[in-house]
Amino acid sequence: MNSAMDDMNLIQQAQRHHLVVREIGEEIDLEIGPGDDDPPFGNTIIVAPMRESSVEEHGESKQMGMVSQLPNDAQDMSKNQPVKRKKKVVKRWREEWADTYKWAYVDVKEGTARIFCSVCREYGRKHRRNPYGNEGSRNMQMSALEEHNNSLLHKEALRLQMASKEKIVADKPVYVKAVMSKTAGSILEATLKRDPHEAEFIQAVQEAIQALERVIAKSSHYVNIMERLLEPERMIVFRVPWLDDRGEIHVNRGFRVQFNQSMGPCRGGIRFHPSMNLSIAKFLGFEQALKNALSPYKLGGAAGGSDFDPKGKSDNEVMRFCQSFMSEMYRYLGPDRDLPSEEIGVGTREMGYLFGQYRRLAGNFQGSFTGPRIFWSGASLRTEATGYGLVFFAQLMLSDMNKELKGLRCVVSGSGKIAMHVLEKLIAYGALPVSVSDSKGYLVDEDGFDYMKIQFLRDIKAQQRSLRDYSKTYARSKYYDEAKPWNERCDLAFACASQNEINQSDAMNLVNSGCRILVEGSNMPCTPEAIQVLRKANILVAPAMAAGAGGVVAGELELNHECSLMHWSPEDFESKLQEAMKQTYQRALKAATDFGYQKENPEALVHGSVISSFLTIAQAMTDQGCV
Repeated sequence: MNSAMDDMNLIQQAQRHHLVVREIGEEIDLEIGPGDDDPPFGNTIIVAPMRESSVEEHGESKQMGMVSQLPNDAQDMSKNQPVKRKKKVVKRWREEWADTYKWAYVDVKEGTARIFCSVCREYGRKHRRNPYGNEGSRNMQMSALEEHNNSLLHKEALRLQMASKEKIVADKPVYVKAVMSKTAGSILEATLKRDPHEAEFIQAVQEAIQALERVIAKSSHYVNIMERLLEPERMIVFRVPWLDDRGEIHVNRGFRVQFNQSMGPCRGGIRFHPSMNLSIAKFLGFEQALKNALSPYKLGGAAGGSDFDPKGKSDNEVMRFCQSFMSEMYRYLGPDRDLPSEEIGVGTREMGYLFGQYRRLAGNFQGSFTGPRIFWSGASLRTEATGYGLVFFAQLMLSDMNKELKGLRCVVSGSGKIAMHVLEKLIAYGALPVSVSDSKGYLVDEDGFDYMKIQFLRDIKAQQRSLRDYSKTYARSKYYDEAKPWNERCDLAFACASQNEINQSDAMNLVNSGCRILVEGSNMPCTPEAIQVLRKANILVAPAMAAGAGGVVAGELELNHECSLMHWSPEDFESKLQEAMKQTYQRALKAATDFGYQKENPEALVHGSVISSFLTIAQAMTDQGCV
């Protein structure tokens, strides 16, 4: 091999890798799968650019490093190369890749050239995503974070790490999934470049693109459709001022992302939670758009909410916040525009306040809010629909395996509406649900829950007490602090808490506990690392996109004019819900089969759901032209 390698070829090699970074604010490592046609790094010479900052800024002069695995005599020759050639290379790199190294400089650490972050002055796993740590204003932190993540610092540092054959072990490694198709990879890379700081949205996009690789490879037309789909039609961010009971003014931030309306008016939840941000709103809107397209009733997708925390607030404080929130949002809502529904932190109380302010400002009773209508008219099982639908979907999967729910031990995470209704329907099918959880830990009852115990759990939650109080009444139960229920012995698991609640270690616990089917009740409950563990163990996954369609079905039935003029019996409503879930299940399986995924494949339902949804939306977007 020549003594030096073309530096631009090295950059092109690095760009073949697609790096998706998780855990904002955490210490991270860099792990990556090899790109297509990459040569081995063993005999590669890495030429690293010099940092342009002054000597005084770091207390010592920085030098350009060269890492090589060549014989010693070759290394000596490379050291004796003319200085002029080195400067010429560095100058060209600076001109063409100035932005790349804006946040980086080169230094030698323990005899090895490393590329360091210019802000935190660390490399590898010691490098923090938020370079300012806890110092500086939030705007400073986010500005530095966005600009830093746009660079190729991580990729270049990784090349030095691999060239020196050093393996850095981190407590929380970064998960990187190498995308097989270069076309699919370009879509992901463009998204990462545009929104590098939106971790949740990027994760959702990566999972969708991996499921659509065979579709995108089939026609270049779908590449353009996917690029358009990944940019929301409308993103609304606004201020929400409100008064507490002491007369003090507070300000929160409101969001509404109307992601795609090609299938019809938007429909999606409103979430009130301190962690709510634009990234989560986009991720939820994207997932909702695909979920609605998969359901029998075609609707657009949207999501939104606020970083307001309703916990610990009085009814009057919640009412004043909801009224302030709706004073801005009402102009974007309507039966033919956007149909908001309940989500985390938003129940019948909040939806009632929101609808009241909407009706007041709009001047009519359009009934475009699906939550509170159950008290006035409409479907009798609206709140149960999502939880019941998860159990119906699990039963469909078991039926294809010639099995049934009766007698199976099930673990459930979460303790909200969806989790409670999952417990109810599992008991009705003869299963044995044994757990629920909250933000502080989880509760397990070895005897299983029954209807009386479920009512007791509801009373505890209504009084805002801890699930720990349950174990004071039932001796065979135990509450575990700061733990998750995934290490409990089970046949089926229902994840009904929040996104990314199952990490890699949780997935391993599920495998070891004997779980065979995971039903996703919350959107994107598994981290990418967890997904890989579950697939390698051949655990079937019922994706939230398909299994959680019960709420979409019930909402559409509720808004149907015929439905609003009559009261459905529980039997009639469940019959319609079961039929809709069956159609959703069959549609996902058919799409998977059409693109070569066998029914027994653990990826079949996940990929089939995304494929079916995307093809439906793509057809609508194609028919409607470039809008």
